[in-house]
Amino acid sequence: METITLRQARPEDAEAVLEIYAPYIKNTNITFEYEVPSIPEFRKRMEGIMEEYPYLVCEIDGVMAGYAYAHRYKERAAYQWDAELSVYLREDYARRGIGRAFYTALMEILKEQNVRNVYGIVTSPNPPSEALHAAMGFRLFGVSQKTGYKLGKWIDVSGFERPIGD
Repeated sequence: METITLRQARPEDAEAVLEIYAPYIKNTNITFEYEVPSIPEFRKRMEGIMEEYPYLVCEIDGVMAGYAYAHRYKERAAYQWDAELSVYLREDYARRGIGRAFYTALMEILKEQNVRNVYGIVTSPNPPSEALHAAMGFRLFGVSQKTGYKLGKWIDVSGFERPIGD
């Protein structure tokens, strides 16, 4: 029986979290980042997010299986009630319900923080992420075509939204 732990990330998790994120940067268009950040830079990013938003990690039998966090959706003051969600999993831990568990936990925390709407901004096509958003009650609100360029091709981005507050 696996021991699954979802917990708040800590700055000292930065190296293990970056180990999960780096293959997405190097090998996919899921993130538009081109270069893998240094561990100190990544730790600084994590700490900045953790000042205001939840940042979670999932450990399965002591192995870091994935991480997820919320961050400001847009910078203008009127958007302070909105948050964007991001989830990254080790490839061998995908499609095991971890993404759903992360989204459920993040939305519960964000609701307590008086966030009203959550968003998923996803490169398209991305069937696993699109399926996750649909299963979690998100609605597609638009597609920006050829909005990013990575790995030799132009990439569309889909926006998903879900209200969580009053």
